[in-house]
Amino acid sequence: MNEDQARDERTSCGVSPGPVRLRRLRFSAGMRALVRETDLRASQLIYPLFIRPGVGVKRPIVSMPGQFQWSPDTVVEEAAAAAELGVPAVVLFGIPESKDSCGSGNLDPEGPVPSATRALKKELPELVVMSDMCFCEYTEHGHCGAVNLPGELGYRADLPEGYLLNDQTLELLGRASVVHASAGADVIAPSGMIDGMVGAIRAALDAAGQDHIAIMSYAAKYASGFYGPFRDAAESPPQFGDRDQYQMDPANWRQALREVELDVAEGADMVMVKPAMPYLDVIRAVRAACALPLAAYQVSGEYSMIHAAAANGWLDLQRCALESLVGIRRAGADMMITYFAKDVARWLA
Repeated sequence: MNEDQARDERTSCGVSPGPVRLRRLRFSAGMRALVRETDLRASQLIYPLFIRPGVGVKRPIVSMPGQFQWSPDTVVEEAAAAAELGVPAVVLFGIPESKDSCGSGNLDPEGPVPSATRALKKELPELVVMSDMCFCEYTEHGHCGAVNLPGELGYRADLPEGYLLNDQTLELLGRASVVHASAGADVIAPSGMIDGMVGAIRAALDAAGQDHIAIMSYAAKYASGFYGPFRDAAESPPQFGDRDQYQMDPANWRQALREVELDVAEGADMVMVKPAMPYLDVIRAVRAACALPLAAYQVSGEYSMIHAAAANGWLDLQRCALESLVGIRRAGADMMITYFAKDVARWLA
């Protein structure tokens, strides 16, 4: 092959003799859509909803514009509107009538989440109903399970006061999961970062004949400052200390892979990283290490920050909400829990 033939061969294989102009793939909306690498669809979204007792309740959450606390009857209409737009799933958080030291309201078959679940499955049988499984909303101290306090069941003098009691909490999680699954929940989503929570819930569900119920584990949940508005919404701020003793240190990502590995071994069907935007590197690392469906939670602080900046005219709400979710998808999430779910589904439609 002579020099001219070699040059022709290089050109025919796609090596352009001219300058590289990647803008050729961006010059029109149609071209950009044709070569888009990451998609965003309503079917990838999970809508979080806060449930409190009562009838006809639709109470605004001041720190989360456009979000409300719902009663079991009113939440049906809201979920139906989201489902009509193509959102396939909701995740429910309960706010009980009263709270106690062990979160017994989470064990009540007539509690807010089981009641809302029955109402939703009656009217919207195809909707995937997920139950966030934790005790922070139900305990008077605002922690995610049984806490080591003098006079309380399971108190241990060798542990610090205020220490979350791991194994006692596992037993409560198993019992509550059976209650919520019996009400019709399709997915139990343990969120407390309690060691062994997936295995305990799987064993309890299987023993109750509910081996068809899936578990979506909050496998890598960080002790984040971005949860502030959620604690208003769920009325669950810790009354002492913080949750650093059981939620992950924001500085760690290798530990997240160990948490995911353990939850997979215990029987998780899906895993999650929470929050999303500050932890895109963790989402990417989990995606590379784990073949299970991966969720990411765009938390209340992420949502409220975008709203606050938009309210001040500093950015465009729709554009930035969509961009943030595309970024989470690009990092590797298969599905996203987001308070923007209904808005995004409408915008995409």
